[in-house]
Amino acid sequence: MFKCTYVSLRIGVPVKLEHVLLRLLAARPYSGYDLRKWLSADGQFVSSDIHHSQVYRTLARMQERGWVAFRVDARERRPDAKVYRLTDEGQAALLAWIRSPYEPTSRFSDPDFTNRFLITVALDRQAAVRLVTTELDYRLRQIATQRDRDRTVVFDDPVPGLDPVRRQWAADLVHQWGSASVDRWVAWLQDVLRRLNDDDKTSVPPPETA
Repeated sequence: MFKCTYVSLRIGVPVKLEHVLLRLLAARPYSGYDLRKWLSADGQFVSSDIHHSQVYRTLARMQERGWVAFRVDARERRPDAKVYRLTDEGQAALLAWIRSPYEPTSRFSDPDFTNRFLITVALDRQAAVRLVTTELDYRLRQIATQRDRDRTVVFDDPVPGLDPVRRQWAADLVHQWGSASVDRWVAWLQDVLRRLNDDDKTSVPPPETA
């Protein structure tokens, strides 16, 4: 007989497409087609939950809110394109979002953090400092409370063929990888925070090589 315990884990916050579009349109105008192209390429690294079919519906909602306006770009031998830009209301919405409280999730390097970080650093350095500090403090607490917990896998009448030694070995390997990854994430956050506090934006460390 066994007992199941259900634990509610805040694994990740779905990235809102409107926030992604606000971030992109803060840099330059985009057509809906160009936004769809971006989501099919670089957008995959922001979140796998965003689908390009949502772009036009989201742009329509943003237009209703007064966040974006568009001009029609006439194109030869192709349908005319609507090219969108942020309005003053859209800029205000963008600033309100990046300055709103950030809540870390149990999964480090969450897409919500990445999306915020990419634009907050460029718009509001102090807000970026708060963002990175919040994430860093959460990860340090997470390490302090979770790193040395008992990870022994308990077996009670396992299914035929299950090798307890290999199962424990696999769990230890995954924990080892996770611990090393979190440590690297913390080191990166600490370096970013130092650079933000020093306002050092002159260089990026070279990628590590094997």
